Amino acid sequence: MINGQQATEGGVPASQPASGTMRAIVQEAYGPADVLHQARIPLPAIAEDQVLVRVRAAGLDRGTWHVTTGRPYALRLAYGFRAPKNPVPGMDLAGTVEAVGAKVTRFAVGDQVFGTGKGTFAEYAAAREDQLAHKPANISFEQAAAVPVSACTALIAVRAGGLDARRGIPQRRLKVLVTGASGGVGGYAVQCAKAAGAEVTGVSSPAKLDLVRALGADHVVDYTAQDCADGTEKYDVIIDIAGNPSVSRLRRALTPRGTAVITGGEEGGSWTGGLDRQFRALALSPFIRQKLTMIVGTQSAADLGYLAGLLEAGTISPAIDRTFPLAKAPEAMRYFDAGKARGKVVITI
Repeated sequence: MINGQQATEGGVPASQPASGTMRAIVQEAYGPADVLHQARIPLPAIAEDQVLVRVRAAGLDRGTWHVTTGRPYALRLAYGFRAPKNPVPGMDLAGTVEAVGAKVTRFAVGDQVFGTGKGTFAEYAAAREDQLAHKPANISFEQAAAVPVSACTALIAVRAGGLDARRGIPQRRLKVLVTGASGGVGGYAVQCAKAAGAEVTGVSSPAKLDLVRALGADHVVDYTAQDCADGTEKYDVIIDIAGNPSVSRLRRALTPRGTAVITGGEEGGSWTGGLDRQFRALALSPFIRQKLTMIVGTQSAADLGYLAGLLEAGTISPAIDRTFPLAKAPEAMRYFDAGKARGKVVITI
């Protein structure tokens, strides 16, 4: 773990559930961090294929921010038009199994697990068996909670670029450019690409270049001083995370048969956000030699298990900027939204 800072002042101490209730962060409407507040609500029920997890830590990711704010508006078609169908935010979790459904075979009460669940900014959360893995013994709950969404997304992006350590290290060392390399997904993309034998260049703001180096990048680029897509350097793979270079600029920085994997982008219309650029890339890709693609982050037991092995071996390491207690979740969201986080932000419970 790269050193973080804990914000604990004013936190509410953890407590045992009373009369089937628990502490949770809830929201009754979409909006900024101010819509979040702490409440006591019933414990979640679990289905036959689910596990009830006593949450010890929950990661804060860009997807949770989108659901909290309700932007882009298109996501409301899935999550609820006026307010989220599930009032408790949060996806990443790490904790201890409290109960298992009748069809669960991989976990037992007392197991330490990490993965994704429903409404994890709470003392307890329900999670599907196929979206959990056993927590590596050599990392903390806080570290484990910083992994699932971001690292799985990064792993999928790196594999979409043709890099997969499971197939062995390629004879020719591929040159990979990672934009947004100091963020949650970007930091893991740097590490996963390095694990697959690539020569990695990471792009970030000047204040975070040291973090990108610590994550293992061979080269770093300060985007305020250098245009990484000016064509001076050519890359076999570009993993564009929360960057916003045009499709033409991405192509300029690619080798003639290179691959650009677009995984983020916050600029764009209120309805679709950064998806417009991704769809344009997909439409163009069949007509050129370069490959332009996008990925959607998902979490599976197989990928989580693979990442657990990398964590146990020390091949990848979570970069945590700060932890906040559950009661300070609105403050954590404001800090995350400000864009100053160096790595991940984690809620402790």
